[in-house]
Amino acid sequence: MGHIIQFTGLSGAGKTTLSNALLEWGNQHHVKIKLIDGDVYRQTLCKDLGFSKADRLENVSRLGAYAASISADYDYIFIAAINPYEEGRNSLKARYGATLIWLKCSLQALIARDPKGLYRKALLPDSHPEKIHNLTGLNDTFEEPLQADLTLDTGSLSVEEVLSQTVSFLNQLSLLPAPGTGTLSPIYTRNASPE
Repeated sequence: MGHIIQFTGLSGAGKTTLSNALLEWGNQHHVKIKLIDGDVYRQTLCKDLGFSKADRLENVSRLGAYAASISADYDYIFIAAINPYEEGRNSLKARYGATLIWLKCSLQALIARDPKGLYRKALLPDSHPEKIHNLTGLNDTFEEPLQADLTLDTGSLSVEEVLSQTVSFLNQLSLLPAPGTGTLSPIYTRNASPE
């Protein structure tokens, strides 16, 4: 049974960047990883959902259920979604033993980065036709995690440093029983160096 890891963080904090780096690392070290990217699954599994609190919680619930349904086939399943509510994050932890990694980044750094142009649109005047009225963390709710298993400040760490710290954390996690099995995770009898 693979470990389900939920990433949380605002848009642009590095969830997809870290996920892609972990996929590459996994390929190099023969670690089976599945990425469930919230942006991608918003177009498929969750395309009927909007951005109300209820819809956001349902989105995360569906991603968690999907991760659990495929966990036997992977060492790690990463859910890369904003996941703005403690209720949603706690539900994944309670239902599936999902570990929480918070990719923390200051709003100022995110506005400066703005890889998708979302912050620029959210900061437009209310009457502007391109205005985004519900950007999480700016003009919609983001509850900072109270009990993240790992917090990574992506505003001050490089991608390589974030990857290295994540791999070290995964090494420690692999020494714990895999959720639902009671047996140790076998994946780190292999070389788990991030190099």
